[in-house]
Amino acid sequence: MTRVRTVLGLIAGAILVLSSAAHSFLGWKALQARLVTAQAPPDLIQGLAIGWHFAGAAMLAFGIIVLTIFAKHLRGEAVSSLPALIVAVLYIASGVWAMLITGNPFFFIFIVPGLMLAVAAWPAPSQDRKS
Repeated sequence: MTRVRTVLGLIAGAILVLSSAAHSFLGWKALQARLVTAQAPPDLIQGLAIGWHFAGAAMLAFGIIVLTIFAKHLRGEAVSSLPALIVAVLYIASGVWAMLITGNPFFFIFIVPGLMLAVAAWPAPSQDRKS
């Protein structure tokens, strides 16, 4: 893996960590306010809060996993980038799906880091393969 791809992976991982905080704190605050304004039942708001904050925690975990993988690459350790590639595919697929459903370009917020991570984690062709 090239140094540029490793740095790109670290940047993508940092974006995942930062976006998890934004998701959990800013995103929930805005959604909760809209739910209260719409007079949603408190048990519905509570149930959505649980899922919303679990998603934020999962995003944080994904970011930490990605940062760990690329930090190890940067130190020259042998580590699989497959978990990072799985996270990338999940982010891209979820962002594309959400954008298709809503028509809202906001969901590029998932697609862009997913694409960055996919580029960073994509396996390079092995130089020692024989034709």
